[in-house]
Amino acid sequence: MTASAPSLTSSFAFPILIGDIGGTNARFAILADAESEPRVFPTVPTGGFPSIEAALEQAVLPQAGLRPRSAIMAVAAPVKGDQIPLTNAGWVITPSDMIAALGLVEVVVINDFEAQALAVAAISKGDHERIGGGAALEGASCAILGPGTGLGVAGLLHARGAYFPVPGEGGHVDLGPRSARDLALWPHLEAIDGRISAEQILCGRGIVNLYRALCLADGLTPQFSDPADVTTAALGGTDKTAEETISLFSTYLGRVAGDMAMIFMARGGVYLAGGISQKILPALKKPEFRAAFEDKAPHSALLRSIPTSVVTHPFAALSGLAAYARTPGRFGVATEGRCWFG
Repeated sequence: MTASAPSLTSSFAFPILIGDIGGTNARFAILADAESEPRVFPTVPTGGFPSIEAALEQAVLPQAGLRPRSAIMAVAAPVKGDQIPLTNAGWVITPSDMIAALGLVEVVVINDFEAQALAVAAISKGDHERIGGGAALEGASCAILGPGTGLGVAGLLHARGAYFPVPGEGGHVDLGPRSARDLALWPHLEAIDGRISAEQILCGRGIVNLYRALCLADGLTPQFSDPADVTTAALGGTDKTAEETISLFSTYLGRVAGDMAMIFMARGGVYLAGGISQKILPALKKPEFRAAFEDKAPHSALLRSIPTSVVTHPFAALSGLAAYARTPGRFGVATEGRCWFG
């Protein structure tokens, strides 16, 4: 069982198991054939099972009614080598083990935000909600960001009639202070090796990191230790520090989204994916996000022309994977070193 030499896969053997595996939760679905809609299974907590094989055998495949022959997995980690440890979870994805345990003929593993990029090409306009102005240019590049367990970033290019997802680790770019309030907060933020990356603020634990920094800067005792509690208090207007936390979160997300828009020249739009973006949509619709997104002198006019949206499809990554599984030729997904055969 070895990784493939070909750079692109032209077709998959049905039924196809697809999976979106994040740092906290894993979501799976199965495609019976090219005409079927994906059958989505209940979400599996990654911490609830020792391995992906155990999760599939115990919590997913008994409900499927048929055994998959192929699998396409999107994982929250860089895909390098025959063992792929998740960045923010304990699972190590080993495709040869999946093949042996599940009787598969082929396994493809891509980055989770490649799947989010595929989703942007696959979902309808009704599956995302616009924030602010701008107009997408047909066939232009897009950028996708998603605060969740970590901060995922990807690009989506369109060329020669195909969509090319561009994976990366853009969530780990530096994020520095700009305002007087930022300068008061930065000494209180939890750093990694002395560095504040975007992911240190723009993810679930980052919300708590930011909230605690605000409390320390203002001499307050933190009342919350869970990001969901902070966001609920902020959106409900019951705690001023929580409200400022989500307001600043929106500002910093706007800054990073604007940076990614320039990096990818994303005149096709910038898309915010993941559950946090959906939950704080009312806050993202306030002026802070879009103002920070556009505040990119000398290119503010360019940023004003680029639309931003929140992806609202409940299983966007699975939808993107399903589109790729049905018609791989429509997508320029490189599989060299990322495809294993039985």
